[in-house]
Amino acid sequence: MSRSHPRYESDIELYGDTWVYESIVGAIPGLDLSDGQAIAVQFLLFETGVLVLAWRYGLWSAVIPGTVAVGVAAAGSGVMRQFGRGTRRLDLPEPYRRLLFGSSIETVLGVVAFVGFVTHLFVFDPRVADVPLLEALFGSEPPVPAVFLMLLILWDLCYRIGTSWWAAVVALWRSWRYAFDAETVRRLRRLDALNVVFGLTQIALVPFLFDRPVLLVAVAGHVVAVTAVSLAAMATLTVESDR
Repeated sequence: MSRSHPRYESDIELYGDTWVYESIVGAIPGLDLSDGQAIAVQFLLFETGVLVLAWRYGLWSAVIPGTVAVGVAAAGSGVMRQFGRGTRRLDLPEPYRRLLFGSSIETVLGVVAFVGFVTHLFVFDPRVADVPLLEALFGSEPPVPAVFLMLLILWDLCYRIGTSWWAAVVALWRSWRYAFDAETVRRLRRLDALNVVFGLTQIALVPFLFDRPVLLVAVAGHVVAVTAVSLAAMATLTVESDR
């Protein structure tokens, strides 16, 4: 039988044992949303912004890629909440929980991904593309509000991509370092599979990147890497009696 960690029997999220995103949501007074409600609110807020700006500036060609990015980011939020809650309910080694939640490495990885994208968008792409991505989306004179919303959505997406990558890497280290009872192994494999599912949702971004080879390789490479590392973590999980 899987053992619940005594500190988390009430499912209270303690700061230091959550990702930055969870800490921010948990710190908002009076806000107690279910996973479905939180995803719906996030999607509706961003999607409303996409549609309003498309109407205001006539940017209807940007609606579909914007909606896909919003949807993938919202899916990432749902995975983070389920993954975090499911992990805290298990009796897992403190070093693993500290690495996963307390190091904030997922934020660092998100920043690196976002800075890389911004550099590509404003420096590299205009030098090599016949029509830079910014111009393809918003025209020759991009409206400031539209660019602001695009960068906000992409930061949201980059942060969740960083979290997915960090969860996969730490999971592989966990599987190599520790053994667990059979029920905990089963639940950890389900959580790792959840991370794979989020990685695969990012394939939805690929059709918009066929003419941007650098971004295409970055996104596709990330999906393949997270999937491979997560599957390796699942495969190498060991039941205590096996060692």
